[in-house]
Amino acid sequence: MTEAPIHAVTGAFGYSGKYIAQRLLAQGQPTITLTNSTDRANAFGGRLRIYPFHFDRPDELARSLQGVEVLYNTYWVRFNHPLFRHADAVRNTLVLFEAAKRAGVARIVHVSITNPSEDSPLEYFSGKARLERALIESGLSYAILRPTVLFGKEDILINNIAWLLRRLPIFGVFGDGAYKLQPIYVDDLAALAVVQGAARENAIINAIGPETFTYREMVGTIGRLIGARRPVIGMPPAVGYWVGRAVGALVGDVTITHEEIAGLMANLLYVDAQPAGATALSAWIATHADTLGRRYTSELARRQDRVAAYRSN
Repeated sequence: MTEAPIHAVTGAFGYSGKYIAQRLLAQGQPTITLTNSTDRANAFGGRLRIYPFHFDRPDELARSLQGVEVLYNTYWVRFNHPLFRHADAVRNTLVLFEAAKRAGVARIVHVSITNPSEDSPLEYFSGKARLERALIESGLSYAILRPTVLFGKEDILINNIAWLLRRLPIFGVFGDGAYKLQPIYVDDLAALAVVQGAARENAIINAIGPETFTYREMVGTIGRLIGARRPVIGMPPAVGYWVGRAVGALVGDVTITHEEIAGLMANLLYVDAQPAGATALSAWIATHADTLGRRYTSELARRQDRVAAYRSN
């Protein structure tokens, strides 16, 4: 009897990778994960084989991918930090792509971002564009998924906006708040990834949700649905950044960066395309209104293993 081919998910103990792995396992698909946090507690109960990334040992990384048919890559970093930088994420992902090719992986489903451009002054978008080009030129079968903002139980942006709305008398947006977003439910993205994992035709898909908001509208919608309506005021981006820095200092996290503000205000989280996800953010918030924003969600806590090691040195 021929064994079922293996699928590999990067970061199955994180956010989007977890949802992809859950869907694969629910289908009975043998699945492994590559992760920087091999000892992290997880909900998979031993159903996943776990391998370290070994970016510094490409031969070992390729051996970990032997027998893998499809690789789902969610690996990336949100901002530059002493422990993780965009340039490192680009370099490591290129190593991952090459290891996958050497191991005979048939297809890569790669999570990118809307509006990537190698000419962008923003490292997040230029780095993603460089990786897209590398994957396209690799000769491997590929699907590139370009989401904007993800939302779901463990999300950061939507939850933390709600957290602030529950605690502050007003809410400030950068500039006029007229720039747009098209949030997609994280499990809709996972479903799309798994469908693309079963395909072989090359594809680039704008993975957006069914609702488009201006940033100001989104904040207002969140406030209304969780019962925390607040005046939404515009403020200079520099002022908004320093307010975010102050909040970050209080919670021990990075709440916003200059690059994230610039990307938002440049409308880089908006595309003119058909939605790829079916779950409306407003409907999801209405269902989770009692719990959304009750606790702050920390980006650095997600990377707790590496951050703890850094702080102990």
